[in-house]
This record gives sequence, C-alpha cells and structure tokens, in this order.
Amino acid sequence: MTATLEPKAFEDVEYASVSACPACAAAPSAARIAQLSMPDHARLMLSLPAAHCAACISTVEQALAATPGVQSSRVNLTLKRVSVDADAAVTADQLISVLAGVGYEAHELDAGLLSATETDRQGRELLMRLGVAFFSMMNVMLLSVAVWSGAEGITRDLFHWISGAIAIPTVLFSGQPFFKSAWAGVKVGRLGMDFPISLALVLASGISIFETWNSGVHAYFDAAVMLCFFLLLGRYLDHRTRAVARSAAEELAALEVPRTVVLVDGAEVTRAISEIAVGDLVLVRPGGRMPVDGVVVDGTSEVDRSLLTGESLPVFAGPDMVVSAGEVNLTGPLTLRVTAAGKDSSLHRMADLVAVAESAKTKYTTLAERAASWYSPIVHLLSFGAFGFWMWKTGGDLRYAVNISAATLIITCPCALGLAVPAVVTSASGRLFRKGLLIKHGTALERLAQVDTVVFDKTGTLTMGAPEVTNLADHPRAAVEVAAALASASSHPLAIALADASRKAGIQPAQVDALREVPGYGVEGLWRGQAVRLGRASWCDADEAAMTATYLCAGEGSARAFTFTDRLRPGAEAAIAELIAQGKTIRLISGDTEGAVAALANRLGITDWASGALPAEKAALVRDLTLQGRHVLMVGDGLNDTAALAAAHVSISPASALDAARAASDIVLLGQDMAAIGDATRISGQTKRRILQNFGLSALYNVIAVPLALTGFATPLAAALAMSLSSITVSLNSLRLK
Repeated sequence: MTATLEPKAFEDVEYASVSACPACAAAPSAARIAQLSMPDHARLMLSLPAAHCAACISTVEQALAATPGVQSSRVNLTLKRVSVDADAAVTADQLISVLAGVGYEAHELDAGLLSATETDRQGRELLMRLGVAFFSMMNVMLLSVAVWSGAEGITRDLFHWISGAIAIPTVLFSGQPFFKSAWAGVKVGRLGMDFPISLALVLASGISIFETWNSGVHAYFDAAVMLCFFLLLGRYLDHRTRAVARSAAEELAALEVPRTVVLVDGAEVTRAISEIAVGDLVLVRPGGRMPVDGVVVDGTSEVDRSLLTGESLPVFAGPDMVVSAGEVNLTGPLTLRVTAAGKDSSLHRMADLVAVAESAKTKYTTLAERAASWYSPIVHLLSFGAFGFWMWKTGGDLRYAVNISAATLIITCPCALGLAVPAVVTSASGRLFRKGLLIKHGTALERLAQVDTVVFDKTGTLTMGAPEVTNLADHPRAAVEVAAALASASSHPLAIALADASRKAGIQPAQVDALREVPGYGVEGLWRGQAVRLGRASWCDADEAAMTATYLCAGEGSARAFTFTDRLRPGAEAAIAELIAQGKTIRLISGDTEGAVAALANRLGITDWASGALPAEKAALVRDLTLQGRHVLMVGDGLNDTAALAAAHVSISPASALDAARAASDIVLLGQDMAAIGDATRISGQTKRRILQNFGLSALYNVIAVPLALTGFATPLAAALAMSLSSITVSLNSLRLK
C-alpha cells in the first residue's frame, strides 16, 4: 500500500524584497523617525509626577512650545511623561527649568530604565494616606457624636482638643498631594483644582482651631478629615485607572535581542546589537528570535512571522529570503547578512510608531477634566465674593465672614466632580471583569461608547491560532498511522495538530525508522523499508491544495493531503452578531492568505475584509477611518496589530496576545469567549449615561447647596456633610451599573 504524508503544507507567501521593515510604510511616522535620527535633532523624555488633568497637558505643552529650539512636545497623561522633539543643542536641564517655571516638577528619563516602579510607588503612597485619613475620620466622628449629643463646657472643649490632636496631623500628612500641587501652581501664578481643595482644608482646620481655642460651640475637625478622605478616595480611584496601563513601546523594546552571534572569519563571536554593522554575518540558531533585519545567505528553515504579519503558519526561509527583527527561527540554523540593526531595525521602528500613536491618544480628555478648566475659577470667585460681601454686610465681623467663606469653599469642593468618572468606571470595570474583560484605561469605556466601527484581526483573535485536522477520517488507517509517526517527530504546528488528532482518534503511530526533519520542508523516514515523507507539497510532488494542508507521500504513490482549519474562538459568532445588531460597521483585516481570510469572513457574515496586510497597513486603515470621522474599536493580538491597537480610538486584545499587544490595548479579554465584546459596547453606553447623570447630580447639588452657604445657612460642618452626601449619591448612582 502506498501512503502519502505531509506534516503541513504551508501556503507560500511572496514578500517584497524592497524592505524587511513592516513599519517603514507607516507615513508620516517613518519619515518623522528618520528626521529625528539626524544629528541636528534630539528626542528627550521627561517625567511629570504632578501632572493629572487636561489643564496640566495644555500648560506643559504651551510652555515647551514657547521654548527656543523645541519643535514639538506631547504629554502622555497616563504615564505622566512628556516627549519633546528639539534641536540637538536643547538639553534636558533647560526643559526642566522651563517646566519648573510653570510649577511642574520634571526629571529626565532614561528610556532603557523605564518601568512601572514609580507608578507603583505613587499608588502605595496614595493608598497609605487614604488609610490614615479613613482611620482618623472614624475616630473624629466618634468624638463628634458626643458633642452633637449635647456635651457642653469643658467636656465639649476636651472633645474638640482631642479631635484636633487627631485631625491636624492627619490633614497635614494625608493632604500633602493637594498641598504640593497647589503650592507649585501658586508659585508661578497658576490656580488649579487642587488650590480650592487645599484652601478648604486649611480654612476648615484653621477655623476649628480658632473656635476650640475660644471655647466655641462648633469646631469642624470632622469636616476637615472627612473632606480629606473623600478627596483622596477620588484621587486614588483615578490613579488606579491609569496605573495599570504600561507602554506598548516599552514592551516592544523588550522583544529586541540584546546580543547575538556574529561570524568573523568563520569564528563565532558574541556581540552586543549596538556593535552590529550593516553587512555583518549573523548566525541565528533554531528557536532564536531574529536580532536584526537581514537577508539569508546560508541555511534553510521555517520562520514564524505571525508577530509581524499575522500569518497563521510558518513560511519557508532559504537563501535570498528577507527576514525582519522579531521573527522566530523554528527548525534550522540560518546565516543572515545584516541590512539593519538596533534603532534602524523593523522592530525598533515599530516601537517608535506605537509610541507616537500612544502619545496622540492621550490628547483625549474626559468630561471631568474639561469641566475642571472652568470649575476652579468659579469656586474662588464665590468664596472670596462671599467673604467680601459679609465683611461689608456685618460691618467687619471677620469670624462670621470667614465661616461663610469656608463653608462656600467646602460645599463647592470638587469631590463629587472628581468621583463622577472614576466611580462609574470602577463599577463598570467590576461588572465587565465578571464577564471576562479587564479595563486598563480610565477613559476606555467613555471612548468605547462612541465606537461606530469595529476592526478585527483574524489569527489569534477571531480564531484560536491553533490548526485542526478536517479530513482525518478520509484517509486509510495505515496512511494515518504513518502520518502520525512522522508528525510526532516534528514541532511544526501542523505536525503537532496532526499528531494530537491521531492520538484522540485512538490511532497508534506506525513503526517508522530513521526519522529526520529537513528544515523548511518536513519530516522523512523509512516505513517497511520504503521512504516516506510528511511536509510541503513541492517536497512530495503534489499539487497545492486550496486550503492549508500538509502532504504524505511514500514511494511513487500519489501524495495524500491532510487539510486543516483554524479553530474559531468561542463566542466569535455571537460577538459579531451582537455588534451588527447594535449598528456597528464590521471590518476584518489580516496578514493571512486570501483563502483563509475569505473563508472566515463568509462564515461570520463579514462582507468587508482584506488579506495579506502588513502592520503599517493595518495602522493606516485605522488612521484613514479616523480621518473619515469614524470612532474605531480595534481588536487584535499580535505584534503586527500593536500599532493599529495604539492608533485606534479604543482597543481590545485577548489575554493570550503578545505582551506588547496587551500593553497597547485599553481592554484585555481575560477568557476565550468573545461574546463579552458585545456586552462591553452595550455597557459602555450605560457608563456614559451614568457619567452624565453624575455630572447632573453634581450640578443640581451645587444649585441647591451653594445659595445656602452664601446666605449663611450652612456652617462648615454642614457644608462638609452636604459635600459628603453628594459624593455618596454619586457613588450610589455609579454602583447601579453593578
């Protein structure tokens, strides 16, 4: 009997020999990067630990734009950094001085040492101060109960002094984030939202000390500590929504190989990538990642390009084949002649492309941040106006005027405004987490609610990226036994799938001797003294099948094709159907072959699809849609999707995705079921409505409470209670999402 076996027939894909760089076509980014590589230009990165709102973005960028030699700057609010493009003569120290002049502390960053350490430290510090404020608030409130219950005279004064002994150190310690930010602004004549917060804390504490010293009936230590706690709670919630987002550009840089083996006069020498020059010969062993862009001069193998192109199957690599940094060599050693290395490699350029897209996305501002631009001035005008009016009205009664001014500041404190977005996002995030979605970015749900177009990647996103045999039962048992034996000797994805399918079908592998894997072609051996092969169609003299296949051949007999399909991810059909029902436009774009993409698109009912797309083409599609006024949701999982994920209005990647893709995305799909994506778009609409409701509640609260404070009907304590009530109302409305 003649058996035919081929572990996996890869569909050969033609690659342009012009460039191995999948990001170089991403105009204008590549051109910009090339410009920055010139000796008369420099890119500087500075940290901005105090930046936290939209006003910070505009202040910093305007100050830098006015600096001679600075060409452009972008603030990344998520990472609290600013990237500056400037003349080579401009130094980091100059820029740090400029930012100090407008009230912002700045530090130069070493791109090679960027990490989440600073973000984690800030989070721990906020949480510590929040805990201290909560502990103190509960104790001061217990003491206040005694005063409210009717304690008088020396007993009341004693409780006030004890409350002050707890409250004053707490306010000084826990309020430092607000005090530092407010003082930095005051020094340069800028009043941000932290100024009225700080002033309210100082006035509430100061008035309480004055009243206690003079045996007054009312002291407001409880109001000061309560105010501090709720403000810190809002600040911490906002911090947590930002802190989990790491830079995808950093993740991409982590994929770069730091050292590689160079062939010098036939000898192997290990060198750092920075020492590699164009024209050097580099040896890449099986299992290794390509350290440079280059052309194969010796050896044959199979290369996994899925990270860069999205192709689901490895491709043949032989002499004159162009390869890119970041691709993985699978089966045989390859010798490359270097065409680009280090910062000129395709992987590094892709990281730059993603960094540009990340910075552009941070220009988006939330409703709360936009409201902040006018909220702070109004608060100050109301408070100082009330002070002046009551000083005139009472004939100079300072105590009364200061109490009303403080009550106005406290009652208009932006605590509810600060919680309006983070509280909703936290509630919605919890609900989506239970559905298998992790929200990484504070504005992701707000942006998701605006989505009208959804762009999907194929391999690893809509599919599992794991091939399955479709015609095992169509072959004679003997052929399957031989195929299973040959497949078990290879680590190729199709061979692994064939071996697994045979094992699950209860088929024992045949006795095949002299097994040998031929890199780039397949596996061969001897079965009953006859040569058998499992591998590429050309290796087995077979006609290429219309779908993914591997071929088994023995002797002079005709080859048998074992065909494969990529398993659909659970919930993919439900997700597509739900999104279409919501009126979203669906597009499928993949680096895979036309036949594979067309088959999947037909199965899912997607009419708009494209195949053979490079990373830059995916990013270009997203940019084009954006220029057309569309709000794009990008769903992808590979390195080839990273730039598109970063450039999209909002993005989702599965947990199985490459680290860089997860880092570039705003939302991570934790499980395999994609049906949750349809839920996410629906819940995002509810989230947007809750945010607007919270703003409405906050506005209604101010309309009622502010006149009471201005007319003297609200003491600072009553103002603090009213402010707390508004915060609780906002929080409860947010919890409705759960």
